[in-house]
Amino acid sequence: MGFLFKYYTGFAHKWFNYYGAAVFYEIFWCLFVFIFFRSSKAIIQIPLWVFIITCILEFLQLWHPPLLEQIRATLIGKLLLGTTFVWWDFPHYVIGCILGWWWLRLLQRKGYANKSQS
Repeated sequence: MGFLFKYYTGFAHKWFNYYGAAVFYEIFWCLFVFIFFRSSKAIIQIPLWVFIITCILEFLQLWHPPLLEQIRATLIGKLLLGTTFVWWDFPHYVIGCILGWWWLRLLQRKGYANKSQS
């Protein structure tokens, strides 16, 4: 969904292109990491770490060394690292991580999380 929103051209496309995609980016990473870490404790830790790492990546967009610029010149680098620092991205990261946490809780209730706390 995040990739689709990056290239969406319909109603409110600017919001979807710039911010809606960020919400789904966070949700995706929460769900992806949950594939590998399925404990009850991870359900809280995953969204927190996704938020922290995404914020670090956002701040990295202020830094433009040649290596990062080469990576950002590729489509995958641009999509993963971003190119432009925007303060308004942070509330959308929070929304995405809250929705990601909610989704993980739903998965936990359906029995997809391990009962252990490790």
